[in-house]
Amino acid sequence: MELNVVNIKGEDTNRKVELSDSIFSVEPNDHAIYLDVKQYLANQRQGTHKSKERAEITGSTRKIKKQKGTGTARAGSIKSPVFRGGGRAFGPRPRNYSFKLNKKLKRLARKSAFAYKLKEQAIIIVEDFSFDAPKTKEFAAIRKNLKVDDKRSLMVLKELDKNVYLSSRNVPKSEVMVLSELNTYAILKAKSLVLFESSIEELGQLLNG
Repeated sequence: MELNVVNIKGEDTNRKVELSDSIFSVEPNDHAIYLDVKQYLANQRQGTHKSKERAEITGSTRKIKKQKGTGTARAGSIKSPVFRGGGRAFGPRPRNYSFKLNKKLKRLARKSAFAYKLKEQAIIIVEDFSFDAPKTKEFAAIRKNLKVDDKRSLMVLKELDKNVYLSSRNVPKSEVMVLSELNTYAILKAKSLVLFESSIEELGQLLNG
């Protein structure tokens, strides 16, 4: 399939790029997408949550009342979870939430995400551009010209351009990402994908191995 290339003014350049059928025309695999997004979100978790259990609470271990004849249950320690200020029963402990996925499955998930975006007609190919210095106002103008200023957009660069990245940081609903760092979650979260023209060929090499 072919898509038109537009310039930063949103005008057609009369050039087209060929989108690889092995990426944009695959049958989307929802389970692969689910696993890849689940792994991405799990990897964002620090896993540093912790609460004190009864062995870690500071307090006296003396019997707080006589054990028999009260008509109620025995109470052996003020640090018991049943008392206010006591340790928590089965509280959270630090752990690592990350898990492993095969490279082929992750590639399939990204291909599936691209296929969904193509079906939604949410992909725009723009010719490469750069700035001499960070220019937020010009970057916002480009988004407006491409008609993505009112929706969450993801701009994908072939390689890091510091000035383009810095120009985008204060623009709401805008994200700039290098092709090598692209992930399924970022693709699906964006309502519009803006791909640099130079990134298309590199994308084929990246996802087709």
